[in-house]
Amino acid sequence: MFSRNRMKEFTASCFGQIDRLRHELEAADAVLIGAGAGLSASAGLAYSGERFERHFSDFQQTYGITDMYSGGFYPYDTLEEYWAWWSRHIFWNRYVDAPLPVYQELLALIQDREYFVLTTNVDHQFQRFGFDKKRLFYTQGDYGLWQCSRACHNKTYDNEAAVRQMLLHQTAMKIPSELIPHCPVCGAPMTMNLRCDDTFVQDEGWYAAQSRYSDFVRRHRRGRVLNLELGVGDNTPGIIKYPFWRMTCDNPDACYVCINSGQAYAPERMKGRSVCLDMDIGNVLSDLHQRTAS
Repeated sequence: MFSRNRMKEFTASCFGQIDRLRHELEAADAVLIGAGAGLSASAGLAYSGERFERHFSDFQQTYGITDMYSGGFYPYDTLEEYWAWWSRHIFWNRYVDAPLPVYQELLALIQDREYFVLTTNVDHQFQRFGFDKKRLFYTQGDYGLWQCSRACHNKTYDNEAAVRQMLLHQTAMKIPSELIPHCPVCGAPMTMNLRCDDTFVQDEGWYAAQSRYSDFVRRHRRGRVLNLELGVGDNTPGIIKYPFWRMTCDNPDACYVCINSGQAYAPERMKGRSVCLDMDIGNVLSDLHQRTAS
């Protein structure tokens, strides 16, 4: 559908691009946000470096794990070790607010507008910072939910209380055996509600959010729509990036905006109706917020 030729749009300066983004935001009848991992990274939820070493130095030294992402795939010998890792991983990436004000500034820019958020992030930061939960669709799951590892039934379970108990009682990178969670239906071990394979459970809440997203897209097929892509990489472009391109091409009044440090681009055919900012998302939103408020 789209040419392999990619285009980066720049005016005389990044400031000109931000001014153009401000204009598009002010003129928009609706804003559709597509958010990837780059947004949370910009907000301070880094999966590597100092933050990883601060919370997982023992796992790093013992297993040679170098970042939070790879640690989630490590073949731990026991469920006690597995849940010691995951309880920490879930807590620091789901039950703690991002330290930088990126989500707050994004909300301030769009909270009085018709908006919807489609995200592959599973850290729940949108809802933690006050975005309307009826305007959020977490397509890939939620760190705050568990499911049966066999997907024997179509239900998910809140895990905060159990995670906090695991965090409190783990020693030597193991949790007590009695804290290992099991499916209440079949007795199999529980696992995260994350889209890793075909056992991912899409529960009633997931389908309700999908329906609200589809309704938003249907109602805004035409008109001044700002398709705002934030921190979306190339791992799963079929979820956000390609649909946003298609919706922009199909609607002559729509504008596509991509903000992503190192990965800001758009198809050549969208030239003139796209804004690509190869910058830190937090810096752009802060600058945009100041200009809008002035």
